[in-house]
Formats: sequence, C-alpha cells, structure tokens
Amino acid sequence: MLRKIFAFIVVFNLTACDEMQDIVNTIPGQTGMDPTMIGNGLRQALDFGIQKQVSKLTKKDGYYKNQLVKILLPSELQKVDQTLRDIGLGNLADEGIKILNRAAEDAVKEATPIFVNAVKEITFNDAKNILLGNDNAATDYLRGKTNQELYNKFNPVIQNSFSKVGADQIWTNIINKYNSIPFVDKVNPDLTDYVTHEALKGVYRMIAVEEKNIRTKFSSRSTDLLKQVFALQD
Repeated sequence: MLRKIFAFIVVFNLTACDEMQDIVNTIPGQTGMDPTMIGNGLRQALDFGIQKQVSKLTKKDGYYKNQLVKILLPSELQKVDQTLRDIGLGNLADEGIKILNRAAEDAVKEATPIFVNAVKEITFNDAKNILLGNDNAATDYLRGKTNQELYNKFNPVIQNSFSKVGADQIWTNIINKYNSIPFVDKVNPDLTDYVTHEALKGVYRMIAVEEKNIRTKFSSRSTDLLKQVFALQD
C-alpha cells in the first residue's frame, strides 16, 4: 500500500520536500496501524538480519566459504598472489587469503552489541522513511548509524586477530618472499585497514540479504508483526 502511495506522489511530481513529508506523516492514519508497531517491525527485521545472517560470519569459514563476502586480495597484492603461484608457491598464496578471512570472522563477534544499540534508536520517522525506501533501506540506515563506530571497533580486533590466527607471520613471510624476487616492485600494504573495510562490507551485505528476503518473500516474514508491517509496502 505504501509503495502505491509513493508511486502516486511521483506520477504527479509532488517534489517539494515539505509536501512529501506531509503525505508521509499521514500514513499511520491511512493504514490504521499504530506508529509504534511500524517502528517495532523494522527493528525486528534488522534484529533478524543480525541474528540469522551476521552470526553466520562469526563461524569458521563464515567469510572464507561465502562467495557473497569472501575477502580477496587488494589490487596491489594480486600481482603478489599470481607471482607466487607462478613460482610454485600456490599453497602459500591460498593460506594468505584464508588467513585474512579468519581475521574478519574473529572480528565480527564485536559487531552485535553495536548493532543492537543502533536498532534501538530507530525513531518512527526513521521507520516510515525506511519502509518507503528500497530493498536495503534498513541496511543503509544501519550502515549510516554504525559504520564509523564499527570501524573503530573492528580495526584493533583485526590487528589482534592477525596475531591470534597467525596472519601477521604468514603475510610477513609472503611479502618477504615476494619482495626478494629480482626485479619486482616492492609492496607493503596496510592489510589491517583493508581487511577492516572488507569485513564491514560483508556484514552489511549479509544484513541486506535478510532485509530483501523479508521485503520480497512473504514466507520470510516469520512473525505476525513482520507480516502486518511489511504488508504495507507490498
């Protein structure tokens, strides 16, 4: 219903922000739904994304064997990877990629409390805009609220994880071997920053998967609250 209202607005070029907001503000009355219920429905959808999808990333191979989020090498290290394979060190190159993903899997355990706090802060106005938005509007909201805090939290955890899972030693070995090859350009990438950013991308991508399922598949609306709230945007 909400999407039909939104389409009507677009067709008639009601472009002024204050006019648009006036119409959005009338939505609860038109639907007969308690505004609190809409907010709770969005919070529940995000909670499900965190519980069902982000939790998968914390397990062994949560990143490494998930092609949606698997962390590959940054561009400056792709030549390192290929060169090592060319000289018969493919196993070392494979281990280097695996260990980056292990560090990300370790760090994601820090994300849940930050997400939970952000979800609690969703206002009714936030909820209305999210409900009228695209298939990952809730995920985008969460990203805006948590990205910097998660980066600050993830970065030292990734650094510690490198030591815990042996990534620092493996990558020191890999880079030293590569840099010792005659005539190659030496590399010294900031892997902690790179893996932190890639780990965060994976977290939001998995939440977006669950959000899209709830928005587009009735069977994914596993509670009465989700069924009632998301019926408004069908």
